[in-house]
Amino acid sequence: MEQRFMGTSGLRVSALTLGTMTWGNETDAETAGGQLRDFVDAGGTTVDTAVSHVEGRSEAILGELLGDVVPRSDVVLVSKAGVSHRNGRRMVDTSRRAMLAGLDASLARLGTDHLDLWLAHIWDDNVPLEETLGALEHAVSSGRVRYAGVSNYNGWQLARAATLSDAPLVANQVEYSLLARTAEQEVIPAAEHVGAGLLCWAPLGRGVLTGKYRGQIPADSRGASATMCSYVEKYLEGRPARITEALVTAAKGLGRSPLDVALSWLLEHQGVSAAVVGPRTREQLKEILSSSLAPLPEQIVTVLSEVSRHQR
Repeated sequence: MEQRFMGTSGLRVSALTLGTMTWGNETDAETAGGQLRDFVDAGGTTVDTAVSHVEGRSEAILGELLGDVVPRSDVVLVSKAGVSHRNGRRMVDTSRRAMLAGLDASLARLGTDHLDLWLAHIWDDNVPLEETLGALEHAVSSGRVRYAGVSNYNGWQLARAATLSDAPLVANQVEYSLLARTAEQEVIPAAEHVGAGLLCWAPLGRGVLTGKYRGQIPADSRGASATMCSYVEKYLEGRPARITEALVTAAKGLGRSPLDVALSWLLEHQGVSAAVVGPRTREQLKEILSSSLAPLPEQIVTVLSEVSRHQR
């Protein structure tokens, strides 16, 4: 698997990053272990998690696998703090206290003395930006974090943070796919200006760009889940559905899967360091890892870019 630099930093990440948001919920520990083994065997290095993922259970499962399934030294660990869930409620707190407490909890669950990349999970209007950045800077200077970054920051937020931070912000993790291209308006230009790379979550349009939702909602999919259907439903009809049909047509003409074409389209874009894939099953991951991720013909890139262009 291709290894890329994260922005202008010296941190190398695999073009596909293994997301663990479902670990401990939709993905059990045994399946997670199989996923991690398959991913590393395919040349993947970078694994993404967060304090908020299943109330820390995804980090705990990953921590149990490191050193057993794969050596810690073979993995680029990415985690995030600033968002938590308590009694079913989502809490945002990027204060110094909350961020550093989250880091301590992450390191304990992961069974490691450092993270390779640590991100402020979201912008917090209730906390001074300088305070959040101070937590990131302290984590780097103390050696518990090798590189720092942010997540879900828009263009001006990223530019402001990069200007104020004493520690280089090497990454911004945002949603980006053929079905979600708002990052192109401000986030990508800002990231390129400050030297940050993009970690793109939901690169397959929350699963829709695999084509599996065409004409039906599979019974075992998130779209059929009472708790997860809202995650995908906005991409199932109207313009997103037409974009998906165009993708499927292009993939058929190329003799490749829609999944492969969608990821290849994304990874060719300037500023993109990695696509964060979050398969629920080992079979889904194997399909992703079997993708060629080969460059697309220029005409196909043009057509897909035109049909999916963001509309204000």
